[in-house]
Amino acid sequence: MVAASRFFGWSVAWSAFAIAVFAWGIGFYGPSVFLQSLHESRGWPISKISMAITAHFLVSAIIIAYLPEIHRRLGIATTTFIGAVATATGLIFWSGAREPWQLFVATIPSGAGWAMTSGAALNAIVAKWFDRDRPMAIALAFNGASVGGVLFVPIWVYLIRSIGFPSAALLVGGCMVATVAYLCVRFLAKSPSEMRLAPDGDTSHRAAPSQRPRRTRTEIIRTSRFITISAAFSLGLFAQIGLLAHLVARLTPDLGISYAGFLVSLATICAIVGRTLAGKWIGEHDRRFAAAINFAVQIGGVLWLIFSTGWVGLTLGCVLFGLGIGNLTSLPPLIVQKEFEREDVGTAVALIIAINQGVFAFAPAIIGAMRDTTANYQLPFALIAVVQFLALAIILLGRRSTPVPATST
Repeated sequence: MVAASRFFGWSVAWSAFAIAVFAWGIGFYGPSVFLQSLHESRGWPISKISMAITAHFLVSAIIIAYLPEIHRRLGIATTTFIGAVATATGLIFWSGAREPWQLFVATIPSGAGWAMTSGAALNAIVAKWFDRDRPMAIALAFNGASVGGVLFVPIWVYLIRSIGFPSAALLVGGCMVATVAYLCVRFLAKSPSEMRLAPDGDTSHRAAPSQRPRRTRTEIIRTSRFITISAAFSLGLFAQIGLLAHLVARLTPDLGISYAGFLVSLATICAIVGRTLAGKWIGEHDRRFAAAINFAVQIGGVLWLIFSTGWVGLTLGCVLFGLGIGNLTSLPPLIVQKEFEREDVGTAVALIIAINQGVFAFAPAIIGAMRDTTANYQLPFALIAVVQFLALAIILLGRRSTPVPATST
């Protein structure tokens, strides 16, 4: 395809990809590195730093719930740029903290920045440009999250060791602000209507204006389709985050720290593969059924991690679990697209992501407490498998009981 005929929406999707690399590299994967750095350099208890990380996600969850209103008031481009500045500010505060309580001050800008540049924000960036091809566009944008994990963990470790945490924070934060500023001006500030473009680059299809007012949050939350989507993915992400936070600790006794780190990276790479394949396949297929398959694949991976001790079984467990990692964040917006009216999609997605985040924020601490109590990971990981099975059952229960509105998009 020549450059002149390339649909501008794909440039927007690639912009979302780049934003996701920074957002997840700093706001999601970064805190695990910050925890170890602050524990070693300041001598603070891991429990206190972990509480600040939980606060970071809880602050974000509150803001995400109101992100659609912020987007309508400020615009997506302005909101995203503010999110980048807030992320950089919070990052500098984290790196400069001299007392544990200062970390909780840092969570205000860092949590706000994460809210404005992560899942709900990426969906909003992509959604107005794509309808039919939204699964592929969402997969592309969210793959930036996995790339952020692959790239930023070693980058953070190297920079903190070589130039120190404060200098590393200033450098990375500055790069994010500069990159996002360019993307906002060049791509995000534009809209399909301004460029006289239809969703997916079609020349004939244009979405008809809706005559129905938006539902309130309370009305959306009370619907059975919202309850089943939110409950299923809250449980799924609780299990996923709980396992990922302890995966290195689970693998190291059997394989050593080097191979354990390699398997975590392999799982993240598999997340990209799984999300890309799902984005290409899902099309008009039943998206709840796709989610159920995703949960089943991850359950298989967890079972290998519970019962295996050799490198073959543990590697297979990481591969299977990794194939589903990315889809747990990209599937909810795609299911909502099919099951909610157009004007309610943004609010429903934001509420689901906010609830998910509020739930999974506690997962690392709960799984860690079970590990300390039982002295191994068999029971904690068994709980993870049970939680994922419940998620699978709930998402299929909604498939049988939830009508799909004819006006969905």
